[in-house]
Amino acid sequence: MPTDLPESPTAAAPQPRNPLHGVTLEAMVTALADFYGWEGLAQHIAIRCFAVDPSVSSSLKFLRKTPWARDKVESLYLFMLREQRRGR
Repeated sequence: MPTDLPESPTAAAPQPRNPLHGVTLEAMVTALADFYGWEGLAQHIAIRCFAVDPSVSSSLKFLRKTPWARDKVESLYLFMLREQRRGR
């Protein structure tokens, strides 16, 4: 039986210019909390898990169920990376 079937285009495709590639949601939340603090994070993204009794685990539970909130976290993470590169 021939095994020369084409690979799926998404299977292990290298993404050298994607800064989110290989970064877990936990790593993003932790980095954002370290950079902005929980209070600052809640000011940038107005969601309850950052404002009331915040923790990484409670934030992950919410963000994994809520795509729009995860998109905001990813966007703020990319902004934070740009700020860090600028030397802020």
